[in-house]
Amino acid sequence: MSAARIWTAALIIIGDEILSGRTEDKNIGQIARWLNVQGIRLAEVRVVGDVEDAIVDAVRRLSAAHDYLFTTGGIGPTHDDITVDAIAKALGVGVEHHPDAVAVLTRYYANKGGVNDARLRMARVPAGAELIANRMSGAPGIRHGNIFIMAGVPAITAGMLDALTGSLQGGAPLLSTSIGCWVQESEIADLLREQERVHDGCQIGSYPFFREGRVGCNFIIRSVDPAQLDACSGALSAALDAMGYPPIAGGI
Repeated sequence: MSAARIWTAALIIIGDEILSGRTEDKNIGQIARWLNVQGIRLAEVRVVGDVEDAIVDAVRRLSAAHDYLFTTGGIGPTHDDITVDAIAKALGVGVEHHPDAVAVLTRYYANKGGVNDARLRMARVPAGAELIANRMSGAPGIRHGNIFIMAGVPAITAGMLDALTGSLQGGAPLLSTSIGCWVQESEIADLLREQERVHDGCQIGSYPFFREGRVGCNFIIRSVDPAQLDACSGALSAALDAMGYPPIAGGI
């Protein structure tokens, strides 16, 4: 496998409650950080409502465009949890009750009133799918090829990610370091562009802010190569200092 191979993933956040503002999404950050450790870049995020055609279209487009596709939300026990049905339609397969999921839910609800039709909805999967363990609430996540169907509740999503750790093929983990500086972004834009150009394999992100009555920037340098990361960080720090803008390691 070529060292230059970059593995990418997309994320579809599903739910009317996200689009309405009633619920604030917290999964993008934790999924992005987890993917970085696996050597996979989160390259695209899309938010769609509980609309079958919108989910189908997003799944077809993003699963074809990236190595992996993750979805969060819409796999609960109620009528508006349509993610499984929509993804099955996108894949051109039927929906079935996974026997292992039925067994997991039967055990989980044994002393909680037992399983019923609503609870068994959480055992439905696109035909041919595998399960992702969920140690928190019983109902498992689902994997079908390069698609990972996960819960919308961040704590449950975190547990499902933990269950997947080390199981996905990826490249080198993306590393990062931060430099802070009391400087206006426009004053060092050319410097940032030049430093990124001469340090192949590094990306420099600039994030301006206003604090303590002053304008400043934090610069996040990213690379999969620790030597390149150190070289770029050192060169950028030296260049800022030479221009009269003392750098602050770790950011401000």
